[in-house]
Formats: sequence, structure tokens, C-alpha cells
Amino acid sequence: MSAPGRPKHESSLGEEVAQRPEGRPFVAPGRPKHEPSLGEEVAQRPEGRSFIERGRDDAGVAGGHIAVVGAGWAGLAAAIELQRLGHRATVLEVRHEPGGRARQLPPSRFQAPLDNGQHLLLGAYHATLRLMRQLGCPPETKLWRMPLTLRSADGEFQLRVPRLPSPWHALAGLGFTRGLTGPERWAAVRLVWWLRQRNWHPEDTLTVAELMARHRQPFALTRKLWAPLCLAALNTPIDIACAQMFAHVLRDSLDGAASDSDLLLPRTDLSRLWPQAAAARLDMRYGQLVRSVQPGPNDIQVDGATYDAAILAVPPYMASRMIAALPGSAPLLDVLDGFSYAPIATLTLQLASPMPALPQPLLMLREDHDRGHVGQWVFDRTRLLGLDPARPELTVVASQHPALLDLSRSTLMQRLRTQLSEQLALPPVAEAELIIEKRGTFESRPGLARPGHLTPWPRLALAGDYTDTGYPAVLEGAVRSGIDAAAALHDALTA
Repeated sequence: MSAPGRPKHESSLGEEVAQRPEGRPFVAPGRPKHEPSLGEEVAQRPEGRSFIERGRDDAGVAGGHIAVVGAGWAGLAAAIELQRLGHRATVLEVRHEPGGRARQLPPSRFQAPLDNGQHLLLGAYHATLRLMRQLGCPPETKLWRMPLTLRSADGEFQLRVPRLPSPWHALAGLGFTRGLTGPERWAAVRLVWWLRQRNWHPEDTLTVAELMARHRQPFALTRKLWAPLCLAALNTPIDIACAQMFAHVLRDSLDGAASDSDLLLPRTDLSRLWPQAAAARLDMRYGQLVRSVQPGPNDIQVDGATYDAAILAVPPYMASRMIAALPGSAPLLDVLDGFSYAPIATLTLQLASPMPALPQPLLMLREDHDRGHVGQWVFDRTRLLGLDPARPELTVVASQHPALLDLSRSTLMQRLRTQLSEQLALPPVAEAELIIEKRGTFESRPGLARPGHLTPWPRLALAGDYTDTGYPAVLEGAVRSGIDAAAALHDALTA
């Protein structure tokens, strides 16, 4: 897949694009130099309390009726926060299942429902974990928690971060990585230590590949560790991936509390993880395809229906279509249309007979692009979901490779199956299902302009992982964007 061109409007550092009349920008092209991690509290209110943790004293105000367009993780988080703040939230969703790009699919021949993509979380995803507890979905039972461990299926490579005080857990994990030479381990430690000394802020214009070259990271180290980690976190290859976004991922994985670096793997389908519990508390309108919004001075029209305000919690290309006809929308449209996207493929297999248990529920796969072996990760669904081991199930994830869109589905499935069979002792396959999200995530490129929550229209806000969260397209970013968009809109309406 050829690399898309630059966005139509890509702002320089410090530039404020399309200022609102009161002087607040709705586009944030750069991030502050000293930015809190996902584990810290973002977007502090004037009185020092975060939007996420403030108490019930803000709730119960005379609220309005607010439309939330989109029932993904951002939209549901926004609606729950609006409800907590005393507003009536109506969620308009085109599908008939909550969760957006992280949801269950209709019933299949597999033992448990399939999702439209495999996801994992980190222990640093405090906003998501707090929301799950608020909704009565305890993470302790819904998620499989394990120390950050990256192990190859062939056993030749393993990075395991021990539970030691920061930063010793990260340094020990890198320093004792199996499959790297002594100089390669030292190079990895040296890079992480340098980033930490820089408050995890490399130069904003660097790609990950350029960052690796500047810090003399050996080719084998980059191939075995940095490149697959970058692709997994950003869904963007290192030659075009933003080094700053990658540094944020490393910071939350390696520089917080030891538990923040833990991997959290869903033990249920993604809809039942928490979106269904959220939807049960909300006014949900399924099968609603929103085509237009029309903000006014005192209300907003959403496909002709009147609301006090609205949040567009949909991908940028959908938000762009909804606001395209609005006067003064051109600067924001340039930003929304400036995103490029990368595909993700998920192949789920049900095997005809038992197989030896995997050493852990998540393993790395060795890639060989010349042979079409483009899978990066394999998940043990049998172990995670508690399925019948007589019919084991595995999920293979492949990210951002031309083969995902250029090959036929049958050819891609066969190559992924061959790759998995060569690296694991697999019995015959009984069932197979391939899901390809052509626009799985946006590409995290250096200098990418991303919109904030506010728009030129005071009664219209944006939410989604593509907004200026400072992170790539991760689930925690979606949740935080929804909560903060709701809080920003609440403040605007009650000012």
C-alpha cells in the first residue's frame, strides 16, 4: 500500500489553527513539552480536579438534551459522563451493537462470539478501568492481567518486565532480554534511559526509524523489538511512524508504576467487556445513520431533530461528511480530511483436535514478507475465554501491510495459516474466519494535525481516538476523549 501524502493542512509547532472567536483553538498540532502520562490526570479543571475524577458535586445541574453520534468507546464514555453531569444523553448508532470498532460480531460457528478485531489494554489505562468499575464490570474478572511479556512463538526471543520499582523494572526487563546480544541489550537500555531523561520527548519531526538510527540501535534489535512493538502500538511501520507517539507508548509501558506496564487481555467479547453495560444505562437509538448536523445559537439540529448540543463520536471521515456544508468549516475539514489509515486483519481459527497449551496467551510471530507471512501476534482464545480445549481456538493479528488489501481473502488466509503452522505445532483447521478492517486505525505520522474537542460551533464537540489525546489510536485514548469532550461541552453550556 503506497504511503498517502501529507494532510492538506499540516500545522507547525505552536501554530493555532482556526481560532475560535474567544481565542481557543480547536486544532492542536503539537503537544506540551511536559505532558502527563495516561496514568496521570489529564485536562485539569481550574479547581485542580480532573474531568475523570471530580466528585458528584458537578452532577445534578439543570442539564440539556445532548445527542451523541456514535456508540463506540468514545461515544459511550461521553454519554455516561454527560449523564453523570446531569444531562440527558441520546446515543445515535448506525449499527445494532455498541462498541464501534471494538465490538462483538453476530453469532458464528465458533465457541464464543468473535470481535471485529483483537484488542489488548495496559495497566496504565486508568480511565477505562475506572469506567469499567463504575459500570459494575470489574476488571479483575473481565481482564487477564500479566506482566509485560513479549515472547516469540518459537521461544527464541523474550522480554519480560519484572515487578520492580520504576525505572528498574524496565531496565531489568531490557537488560535480561532473551535473544539479544549484550551490545543489543545495552543499546535498548541506552535509548530508553535517554528518552526518560528527555521526559519522553524526542524531536517532534522524527520518525521511529530516524530515532533508531540516531541512537545507533542495531538492526537485529530493531527487527526483533522496536519494529514489532511500534507496529502493534501505532499500527504504523517505523519508517513513517511518529517517534513522539512511540515515546508515549514506551513511557506508559516502561516508566510508570510496575503494574502500569501489565498487559490486560479481554476474557470476554469486547461488547460484554463494558459497552453493553453502558448501553443498558443510556437512551440508545440503533439503526440511526446521521447524515447532517446544523448548529444554531440556542440548539442544534441532528438530521432534523432538535437537541441542546451534540458530540460527534465517529471517525474523522464521517465527521467530515456531517459538517461539510456548514459555513466556516473549511479549516476543520482540512484537518479531518488529513488523516491516512492503515488496515488490520484478524484471522480466527478453530482446530479439529487438541494441541499443546501455549506458554502464555499472547505470543509474537516471526514475519517473512517475501513469503507472505505478515502476521505479528497470536492470541490463545481457548485460554482467555475458557473454551473447550478439545476444539482449541486461536486468533492471528496482522497489521499495516499491503498484502492485507492486495491479496485475495483466500490467499491471505492460507499464508497466515502456513505461517502459524510453521511456528506452532497446529492440528488441522476445522473453521476459519478472516476479518479485515480497511481503515483499522489512523496512521501516526510526525506532525499530524489532530483536532481538539471544541469546534467553531459552541454546541458541537468532537470525540474519538483521533482527537488530540497525544496518543495513537488506542482504546484508552477513545475513553478519555469521550469523557473530556463531555466535560468540555458541559462547561460551555453551563458557563
